[in-house]
Parts: sequence; structure tokens; C-alpha cells
Amino acid sequence: MKPLLLMQTGDAPDIIRQEQANFAGMFLQQGNIDAERVHIVHLPSGEQPLPPVEYCGVVITGSPAMVTEQLPWSEQAAAWLRQAMLIRLPLFGVCYGHQLLAYALGGEVGYHPQGMEVGTLDVELLPAAAEDRRLALLPPRFKANLIHAQSVLTPPAGAQALARSQQDAYQILRYGDHALTTQFHPEFNGAVMHQYLNWLGELHPEQREQYQQKQQQVSDTPFSRLLLQGFVVSLGAQKALAG
Repeated sequence: MKPLLLMQTGDAPDIIRQEQANFAGMFLQQGNIDAERVHIVHLPSGEQPLPPVEYCGVVITGSPAMVTEQLPWSEQAAAWLRQAMLIRLPLFGVCYGHQLLAYALGGEVGYHPQGMEVGTLDVELLPAAAEDRRLALLPPRFKANLIHAQSVLTPPAGAQALARSQQDAYQILRYGDHALTTQFHPEFNGAVMHQYLNWLGELHPEQREQYQQKQQQVSDTPFSRLLLQGFVVSLGAQKALAG
């Protein structure tokens, strides 16, 4: 069987890698992904994926980079994604991956005018979500873990918004029945979100109290995780159930 491509677009902060995991490990754990079925490609270090036809699907991670920096590895990934979309390769993008696909297909990405959106926050499904079987198990409103400064400001032609948060109108975008992207992080559990808020408090001591207040709302987000796990199951790339 063809492997699942895990397109890693960056690394978690050192403290989170030491105490939790790097992005690839988070996806393997929270997605219940069989590590033997995955080809992990770390784009910023110069690794290159095989042609899209060699994979059963692709997951694109988040990144500390910004899509608008148009870094060489990111521009190469955008071109790869355009080829993947032409063959309707199953795709699941998260945060940077969400923005990168929108950018690759002609959408607008940039800094959100309201600033960073961070914490465990409410995501609300839009009416169009009722038509997508991938969201069938989600309630009308659910919790998701977020940390991002840039957003999809204008989706590309053909993209359809399926969910929003109070700040961001495009929390889930669908591209037909083969590609789905989320601004939120289904691979983040509550422990990872706690670590991110601690890290931000150290980075920005003048805002530490604000991040400490957000700690009180942090939780695991099982419904957002269902989206990632559902994608993995659809490809047959999940870990076997213990007998």
C-alpha cells in the first residue's frame, strides 16, 4: 500500500519538543496513525516529497513560519500541492497547511487584523457543514486548540467555509470531497496547549497575565481530533486495534 505523506512545515518550540513532542509526533499520537505507514518529510531542512501519485494522502502540519514570507521550501510545497489537487489526492491541512493550500490555489493569506488567536476556543459549524459527511460526528459547536497570527483572509475559488470562530471566519475549508483544512490544531491535546501558553508568557512577560487567564479554559479537544482521525481511517492508515 502507498504511504501517507506527513508534510512537516516546521518545528515546535524546544520546550514543547522536550516535554511533549514535535509536530510529527503529535499527529501520529492524536491521529492514531500507524508510524509504519507514514513518510515524514521535513520541508525546512531541505527534504523533498515524492510525486503526489506515490502517496495515498497527505497531512500538512503547522509551522512557526509565515506563508507570506514565501520561503523557498514553502513555495516548492505550494507547487507540489497544486499537482496533488489536480489528481485529487486526499489531503488534510492544519494551520500553516490550511493557509498554504489556500495560498497555493490563489487565496489571500495574511496577518489577522485582530491579532493572534490563541487558546482553547469555540468553533461553530456553518450551515454548509451539514452537507459534508466528514463532519457528521461533530456537534454544532465544539472546542478546538488554536495558536496563529496569520489567517486565510480570502479563500480561493472553489473553497467552501464549513466552520468559524468568533475571530476567524474560515476555521474549516473544504475543497470538494477529497481535501479538508483546519485553522485550529486537532493534533494539540490540552497538555500541549498549556505548554504553548506558558511559552508565550515567557516570551511576552507583559502579557503573561492574559495567557495565565487562558490557561483556565484549556482542555483536550476530542471533537476536533475526530476530524483528523476520520481522515486517517478513510485512508486505512490508522494503528491496528489491540486484540
